[in-house]
Parts: sequence; structure tokens; C-alpha cells
Amino acid sequence: MVVPMVDIILIERILNDIKANVDDLKAATDITWQVYRTDKRARRFVERTLHVLVEACIDAAQHIISDEHLREPTSYRDTFAVLAENEIIKADELPRFEAMASFRNLIVHYYERIDDAVVFGVFRQRMGDFELFICRITDYLKRIEKRAAG
Repeated sequence: MVVPMVDIILIERILNDIKANVDDLKAATDITWQVYRTDKRARRFVERTLHVLVEACIDAAQHIISDEHLREPTSYRDTFAVLAENEIIKADELPRFEAMASFRNLIVHYYERIDDAVVFGVFRQRMGDFELFICRITDYLKRIEKRAAG
């Protein structure tokens, strides 16, 4: 039997990038609602950084899915469902991660119709979702390291 090998170093690098981007957004305390609405550079910084964050979460998830030979997801939202099915993330947290994928699709495909209030809300209220993702994937990496050692 061949034991799948997850590229732990790659996943850790992606998680570090996620953390750095979350830290960048959290440090942007000068970007108030008024600044966000009126300053194109601030708006682009927030939108692009959130986009990069979601893409990094999806990327990490897809590497795990591929390396573990799990079911191939049918969409970005389904990527997180595959993680939940395999107890990599908790099932009751799945809607939070599916919302990330939906948000990604909104900012990528419907850019001209983005509701600034939605993006600003994610910026100010959903950073914990990315931190939770880091936590869940870090826990998973610890489990597979134990599995490989034992």
C-alpha cells in the first residue's frame, strides 16, 4: 500500500503567506469605511489582498486533495466540502469556507457589480475565517506527521 505524501513544506509556505496577508489587512487600521469608499488605492489593496487570501486557501486545499488522492472537487466551493468530508476541516465550519469561495467568484467574475459594503465587511469582520483555516490545516499537518512517524 502506498501512503500518500502531502508536501508539508509547500503547505506551510502557503499558510505563512496567508498569515502574512491577514496581518497586512489587520494592520491597515487607517482604511476606514470612508477611506475605502473614496480611495481607489486603498480599495484595490483590500480587494486584491482578499482575493490572494482566498486563492491561497483554495491552493492549499487543492494540494492536499491531490496529494491525498481525495475526491476531485467540482468547484472551488466543493474544494472545502472535500476537506470537510475527510475531516480536515470541521463540517460545521464548512459554510464559512464555502463563503470564501463564493466571495472569490464575486470579486473575480462580477467585478463591476461588487458591493463595496460586502468587501469592506469581509475585510473588517472575516479575517478570523482565514485564521481558522490556518489552524485547521496546521492541525491536519500535525496529524499526518504523526501518521507518517507511527
